[in-house]
Amino acid sequence: MRFVSALLAAASLVATVKGHWLGQIPHQGFAPFAGANYPVFRNVRDYGARGDGVTDDTAAINAAINAGNPCNKNCVSTTMTPAVVYFPAGTYLISSSIFPAYFTQLIGDAAAPPTLKATSNFAGFGLIDGNPYYSPVLNWKSQNVFFRQVRNFVLDTTAIAPGTAATGMHWPTSQATSLQNIVFNMPATADVVHVGLFIEEGSGGFMTDLTFNGGATGASMGNQQYTMRNLRFNNCKTAIIQIWDWGWTYAGLSINNCQVGIDMSAGGSNNKLDVGSVTLIDSTFTNVPVAILTAWTTSSNPATAGSLVMENIALNNVPVAVKGPSGTMLAGTGGSMTIAAWGNGHSYASSGPTKFAGPITPNPRPGVLLSNGRYYTRSKPQYETLPASSFLSVRSAGARGDAATDDTAALQNAINTAVAQNKILFLDYGLYRVTSTIRIPPGARIVGESFPVIMSAGGFFNDINNPRPVVQVGATSGQQGQVELSDFIVSTQGVQAGATCIEWNLASSSGAPSGMWDVHVRIGGFTGTQQQVAQCLKTPGNAAVNPNCLVAFMGMHVTRGASGLYMENVWIWTADHDIDEAQNTQITIYAGRGLYIESETGPFWLWGTGSEHFVLYQYQFANTRNIFMGQIQTETPYFQPTPNALVPFPPVVALRDPDFSASCAGVEGNCAAAWGLRVIDSRDVFMYGGGLYSFFSDYSTACSTFAAGQTCQQRIVSIEGSAANVNLYNVNTIGTREMITRNGGRVAWFADNVNTFASNVAVYKSS
Repeated sequence: MRFVSALLAAASLVATVKGHWLGQIPHQGFAPFAGANYPVFRNVRDYGARGDGVTDDTAAINAAINAGNPCNKNCVSTTMTPAVVYFPAGTYLISSSIFPAYFTQLIGDAAAPPTLKATSNFAGFGLIDGNPYYSPVLNWKSQNVFFRQVRNFVLDTTAIAPGTAATGMHWPTSQATSLQNIVFNMPATADVVHVGLFIEEGSGGFMTDLTFNGGATGASMGNQQYTMRNLRFNNCKTAIIQIWDWGWTYAGLSINNCQVGIDMSAGGSNNKLDVGSVTLIDSTFTNVPVAILTAWTTSSNPATAGSLVMENIALNNVPVAVKGPSGTMLAGTGGSMTIAAWGNGHSYASSGPTKFAGPITPNPRPGVLLSNGRYYTRSKPQYETLPASSFLSVRSAGARGDAATDDTAALQNAINTAVAQNKILFLDYGLYRVTSTIRIPPGARIVGESFPVIMSAGGFFNDINNPRPVVQVGATSGQQGQVELSDFIVSTQGVQAGATCIEWNLASSSGAPSGMWDVHVRIGGFTGTQQQVAQCLKTPGNAAVNPNCLVAFMGMHVTRGASGLYMENVWIWTADHDIDEAQNTQITIYAGRGLYIESETGPFWLWGTGSEHFVLYQYQFANTRNIFMGQIQTETPYFQPTPNALVPFPPVVALRDPDFSASCAGVEGNCAAAWGLRVIDSRDVFMYGGGLYSFFSDYSTACSTFAAGQTCQQRIVSIEGSAANVNLYNVNTIGTREMITRNGGRVAWFADNVNTFASNVAVYKSS
């Protein structure tokens, strides 16, 4: 009865909220480098869109997107013209594509998602075309399309003839992008050729809560790496076509009444596979004749291409679980069964590689990481049942966000007031310059508007021997409580050698864990940072460090007493290029450490996270446990080894920093280079997909190919000390010779594990 009463109360509350709060609150976002009258927030109704299902709203929607002249056709990239384009509930008829600009978010009413419905004569490559072909090449380089979202929509192509080519969304993008809560409706007829989602390039990325109904293909995708969870496919001919990848992680798929679940056989006709690896966990196939279609054989070319790892997969009336070129590789059932774990590719224990196709004996999952037998997940809260009165604007509280004013006191007071009044702090767009630590107490809920920036500045953060947090969650390590943070960025301005961008102290040991959704660390390379081409132009061949370009001590530090943190689509990035410079020219800036977790207990969930270009390491776990990772992504700084990883941040013993003295003793090659992943004296660590990349040596990419011997750096993944129950699935490395080391000894060698562009180890488990 309590549950029924709660549902009725929630339904009553929804009924009293007239439209989503995002369309009701005042919008005061200020883009300081776009002009005083630049509109950060746009409601498509204000630009003439009707949403009545009859009027052609195409021109009005594109007018809303292009208001203020954002970065669109022939623009390389920018952070100066952010935008939120909001769609109230309704049906918006469109006859040609909608073209979201760079750094633009399309957001529908979360309580009543609007429908974009194509006319019968629709013309265009996607109802939403996220990266148009204005010429023979994509408008934006797909590996540099960052900070974009589309959420809360129904995309409907059912009015287009089933036999006419149609695409719901074209989305070749990169890191810090997301799709959430989107339904793709297509005809479900024998002659249908519609595709829901199409991606052909990029370096993603994250998606969640997507539903595909009908169509020839639900999603047809090729990209370097991705994490996707909670995707549902109903009555598609093929749910997923994997065009190509280096690594891809799917979790929580529900594939129903489709002829093929995942087709990862691309390139198999000539025995040279295009799909590098696929990791599939916690998923269900129902009434699907073939769950997985692969081109993998024992003689596949390259040697590890087509690597597949599956874990906890439920089958209901699925005759063939995995089908290869010669027939059934893994039988299914006419009834119900669960595949505990199965895969194919190369595996390692204490030695290897062993080429296998068959069952995997998984180490037990820690119960603290699970919910109903699956890894815990939680979608970004959108507060769709709350009225506008539940939100407090940071600009109404006195903060300026102009990248020049000291907003420390105003921002801190706004946070404290919102918590005291049990409100959600709305961080209107702006660059909020702070000169001392911003403290986020238990109970805080903060939502950003198109990725506003909290940016440290001044001498308080510039002592390399006395690092201080820019944003501190929890006053002391182990303080109890929960917070919810979404859609904003933490950064630094000028020289900040002692800045730790985020320090996480909070322990969420009961109830739901705390969460960070689309919260990014972005250091340097954009207007307002004073860490751009003018200050920190790259200097290949010159190992001298520009003291003006020491920009952060650490990206994020999870302290010993912290626990219970859920991270989704979090990108911790030291910029390699200037986003706001016309040619995206490379820069050399120095940030010491990426994500460091030293919590003594966990649990931590890292869904679709990345950490890039930090000097000493990208991910380091020390004396911790109970960590889940879904398709992590790292890159080594482009300037290394000129200078190497010991410069300019001296290793700190108390932080378990690597000093490379033991790990590099007697080792040839570029050994003192940033670790991609370092696990020290930790246990119960589970990585389901990882792309650990080293593309450059002193800004030259000549080292990153198999022909060159993958000589950018010698080592990239290190398991050390008493680390136990460390489980790494589908490890993909580029530019690195020793893929995995254990206590200084080589485990996996790149040339033994050649994949499409990376090297791949499908299974590594430590005792």
